[in-house]
Amino acid sequence: MVKYTHQNFKELSAYQIYNILKLRSEVFIIEQNCIYQDLDEKDLQAVHVLVKEKEQLIGYSRILKKGVSYQKYSSIGRVVVKKEKRKKSIGIKLMEFSIKTCKDLHPNEVIKISAQTYLKKFYEKQGFIKKGENYMEDGIPHCAMYLEEY
Repeated sequence: MVKYTHQNFKELSAYQIYNILKLRSEVFIIEQNCIYQDLDEKDLQAVHVLVKEKEQLIGYSRILKKGVSYQKYSSIGRVVVKKEKRKKSIGIKLMEFSIKTCKDLHPNEVIKISAQTYLKKFYEKQGFIKKGENYMEDGIPHCAMYLEEY
């Protein structure tokens, strides 16, 4: 059974933080062959969404309040699902849970994400709308997307 939860940084155990960072590095650094500084001060202010199956972390995202990543918007970022667990709707449910949590924590705020462009259609199915031109972030094409209503 897959379980979706969220916690503030201070509520996470050292074991949970280790597993979050391990999953993020497996996908964003190793799988995508992208050398970048994953650790940032934003993790300390984030609400961390954890997706577990039999106590193993298989998915993750982080929610940031307005003013942390974007001056006018709350945001969802570092969205990741373990490679062998993809194509099983976990990413869809992770985003649905993340959006609901973000809206519960930050009602009436527009959510902005920096999406890898190859995932644009995935995020559009969640209600996000692309605005502006594509741009490069850490050597990977991205686009700004917004969710105004949920």
